[in-house]
Amino acid sequence: MEYISTRGNAPALGFEDVTLAGLASDGGLYVPREWPVLTAGEIASLAGKSYVETAVTVMRPFVAGALDDDALRALCTEAYGRFDHAAVTPLVQLDAQHWLLELFHGPTLAFKDVALQLLGLLFERFLSTRDTALTVVGATSGDTGSAAIDALAGRDKVEVFMLHPAGRVSDVQRRQMTTVLAPNIHNIAVEGDFDDAQRIVKAMFADSEARGRLNLSAVNSINWARLMAQVVYYFYAAVRLGAPDRPVAFSVPTGNFGDVFAGYVAARMGLPVARLIVATNVNDILHRALSSGDYSCERVEPTAAPSMDIQVSSNFERLLFDLSGRDGAALAGMMDEFETTKKLSIPADMLVSARDLFSSARVDSDGMAMAMRWAHDKCGYVVDPHTAIALSAARSDDLGDVPVVTLATAHPAKFREAVERATGIRPALPARVAGLFDRQERFDTLPATLDAIRAYVLERAG
Repeated sequence: MEYISTRGNAPALGFEDVTLAGLASDGGLYVPREWPVLTAGEIASLAGKSYVETAVTVMRPFVAGALDDDALRALCTEAYGRFDHAAVTPLVQLDAQHWLLELFHGPTLAFKDVALQLLGLLFERFLSTRDTALTVVGATSGDTGSAAIDALAGRDKVEVFMLHPAGRVSDVQRRQMTTVLAPNIHNIAVEGDFDDAQRIVKAMFADSEARGRLNLSAVNSINWARLMAQVVYYFYAAVRLGAPDRPVAFSVPTGNFGDVFAGYVAARMGLPVARLIVATNVNDILHRALSSGDYSCERVEPTAAPSMDIQVSSNFERLLFDLSGRDGAALAGMMDEFETTKKLSIPADMLVSARDLFSSARVDSDGMAMAMRWAHDKCGYVVDPHTAIALSAARSDDLGDVPVVTLATAHPAKFREAVERATGIRPALPARVAGLFDRQERFDTLPATLDAIRAYVLERAG
């Protein structure tokens, strides 16, 4: 499998090099040169298969040339052996039409574990044959950081620098990062919002001094390997609800567009996806983009769903690349315009194409709380704020008799205060993260500038 940059001016790479590189050298994001397609028979054959075997079938074409089936199976077995449910991502039925896909059974209680447990093992495998170390620089709105740190703490040849917006993640999210005291882990609280942190990370990758001294890589969903692993659970869920003979819709809480783009990849691979519902909170750039073509930044509003408090959705570039006919030069021009003006008007023909599969919804704090109460009062189920936003969007979308799967992206105990305000229930942390509030924290607070972050990273890894 060969990978190309969305901006058309970076060398094509194989899976191993794409995994270690993260971001393309021209500032673009890597995507497969062609989307692989599974036949209806191949999809049907997934019925009854374990999550690991499903993962091998779905990811096989993406890792071709880098990993054979036995190696991929061994990596997946190790990665998902740390999950506390045998199904890895189990389905739970709420009512006649609505289901939840529980993605929080990994070690840090969030969907990011599904991809990052595997990515950590991929890094270790690929670096074992190279005389080089990797410097991972990432930005997190809450869950990516803890999942990446858990996956990479203590691993040889990897230094991790994780930026989070100071005061804008939950106490559980922060402590899951800052209480990991492994010497290769460096936590940075940035005096700004997530978009500031993400901007600095992208600037680091474009900075000649940093790239000249460090072998940089990414764990954010700009890294193709991470996004690839998320495609698997769309197949796993849909097959259990009747695919390929029955279409299935998915509602996805999203800020950075990576999780819902994985659903788009599944659809391109042949999975009968009836609709992908892009659920946003009041930081609604994606809803505005898909409903009116207005992809422009506004001020980030802090909410009780902090992982969605984003106004620059990096993975949206991958969708725009496909919608533009995979014209790298044209896409580069669009992204240059956006990065300069923070505004982009999506052409009408691209918007029409997007609406063939995507719909969107903006859910405010009242809508979120109502969805949390509905799940608790009517279904006996407690959801976190992000899942509640997607559940609200799912229940407001008219899909006839198509089953709708809402992605439950985090354990409610990660957002105890918000859950308690809405439902009166204060969810307890699972035993596997017991003692979190008794552990020592370690992090540094820095201004949201490239100069400050670059100097910090170079001092410790350069």
